[in-house]
Amino acid sequence: MQGRPSATLRCMITEPACVEEGSGRIERIEVVLFDLDGTLIDTLGLIRESMRHATATVLGAPLPDDVLMRNVGVPLAVQMREFSPEHAEELLAVYREHNDRVHDLLVKEYPGVEEALEALLAVGLRLGVVTSKLHRVAQRGLDRFSLGRFFELLVGSDDVEIHKPDPFPLLHAAQVMGVEPSCCAYVGDSPHDMTAARAAGMVAVAATWGVSTVERLREAGAQHEARSMAEVTALFAGR
Repeated sequence: MQGRPSATLRCMITEPACVEEGSGRIERIEVVLFDLDGTLIDTLGLIRESMRHATATVLGAPLPDDVLMRNVGVPLAVQMREFSPEHAEELLAVYREHNDRVHDLLVKEYPGVEEALEALLAVGLRLGVVTSKLHRVAQRGLDRFSLGRFFELLVGSDDVEIHKPDPFPLLHAAQVMGVEPSCCAYVGDSPHDMTAARAAGMVAVAATWGVSTVERLREAGAQHEARSMAEVTALFAGR
């Protein structure tokens, strides 16, 4: 576990100066960080099924899907405490057991992800993943589709002490990679991702194919919207 990033990195929380005015392309970015679930890999069905199973098993009936999915993007332990503080530990254990058992059957690949990541690397960008998932589980998801080779850093929930929507995990990633937050972008599909990116002083890019509506992502501070990984490539690589 690491302490908070240095004041040098944390000071840059104003509007990023990395966007070329009047164009659809984001300039002067050195590092693109990605969320995992609902952004790089399609785990939404897996998460929903695991949530339903856990709440039905522990609470006697599954909670409504909108309740189950509304806080995807923050650590599971936090979500389970919101469902039922007194049963949070049991919910978490049942969720993880079921999720681990059906993971490879239900996780899916989004189209164009590999091509987009290759294109971003080809123009000299560095890539990382910052997720609220446990490191080992996130690595399993990346390895399922051979995506781990594209990223020089993976930050999981157990790698840091403070989690999204706090900017700490993103600032930690920037510090480890040796780059100022203002020259980083974060691509994610939840309002928590957008809130964390803006607070970190990074360019906030909404992946609109994930868990949240465009309206919620805009309200949380999204500066750019991408409807596919091809559009992410266009934002940073101009193609």
